[in-house]
Amino acid sequence: MKLDDLPTPCLVLELGILKRNLARMADAVARHPGLKLRPHMKTAKSLAVAALAAPDHGPITVSTVAEARYFAGGGYRDQIYAVGITPQKLDAIAAINAQGNDVKIITDDLEVASAIAAHSGILPTLIEVDCGEGRGGIAPDSAALAEIAQRLGARCAGIMTHAGHSYAERNEEGMRKVAEAERAGAVLAAERLRGMGITPRVVSAGSSPTALYGHSMAGITDIRAGVYMFGDLFQGQIGTHGMEDIAVTVLSAVTSRKQDRNAVLIDAGGIALSKDRSTQAAPKDLGFGVMLDRHGKWGFGEAIVARTHQEHGEVRGDGPLPFAELPIGALVRVAPNHTCLTVAAHDRYYVVDGGDEVIAVWDRVNGW
Repeated sequence: MKLDDLPTPCLVLELGILKRNLARMADAVARHPGLKLRPHMKTAKSLAVAALAAPDHGPITVSTVAEARYFAGGGYRDQIYAVGITPQKLDAIAAINAQGNDVKIITDDLEVASAIAAHSGILPTLIEVDCGEGRGGIAPDSAALAEIAQRLGARCAGIMTHAGHSYAERNEEGMRKVAEAERAGAVLAAERLRGMGITPRVVSAGSSPTALYGHSMAGITDIRAGVYMFGDLFQGQIGTHGMEDIAVTVLSAVTSRKQDRNAVLIDAGGIALSKDRSTQAAPKDLGFGVMLDRHGKWGFGEAIVARTHQEHGEVRGDGPLPFAELPIGALVRVAPNHTCLTVAAHDRYYVVDGGDEVIAVWDRVNGW
């Protein structure tokens, strides 16, 4: 099977780029003795990718119950379900853990901690602390931390935090400062648990920027990162990888040519690409993605997907588009703005390795 045989739009995964991205992160984590990489599978959602990112069924991170069940079925027993748990989901996690798995849940809420403590199942729990992102979590020095830990009792397995605000930084120095604030907050919270007689077996932190650029990880047991596997236009602009390191693109076909406005229409629209606009906050606004040639190369300058409808994408060039190279039906690829959301609409990856030959088809787990 070759690219010409594929339905459009669909996901194309470059195996060589994926392996290069994984190796870079593994090397970054290896700088810190004793630190474990706990890849976040919320983007890839694939056992085949996990086999490369977390070899020998190493620890992973998930973001849905469906992922937890899917990866546990594939042998990944050590997981963190890194979204605040609700009492309605406790039975599902307990059922997974009853099969010999160690899926750790998180909370920052005293009432939820009470529900966890009252449940009869195996529910190791991490307290989520906020190290500056301002999303979930409580302050590491707050009274609520001690209250939640006391309520959880023996089910308190440690601390987790996430420096999502690292994505607002635009250089390595800024990312290092966020990484240190993340580390310090998690370590402070863990020290408070120890002062209460609770030994935290997990002190988990991480985002792709802080995992790559953190100067010290002292006191952290594992680091969670996910988008580094595939990369995207936003990550390329903030410097967590190069633009040549985007491993997943959307294969699409030219459906119409509008030479009067220097544009082409493609059959990848808002559903296939997502309507995420993360590069609006980056140095260069790249619309809903950039059109590359069929080999995933930057062959058309900055040919930006400027508009999307449900199944239509309109690509406009920053210079004259080579319409002779873009006949109706011509295959192109679109580099995603935010890969996590782009891949979410698809159910499989068509894997290539630098050429037109599809060497594998890898499934994904979607839904919740």
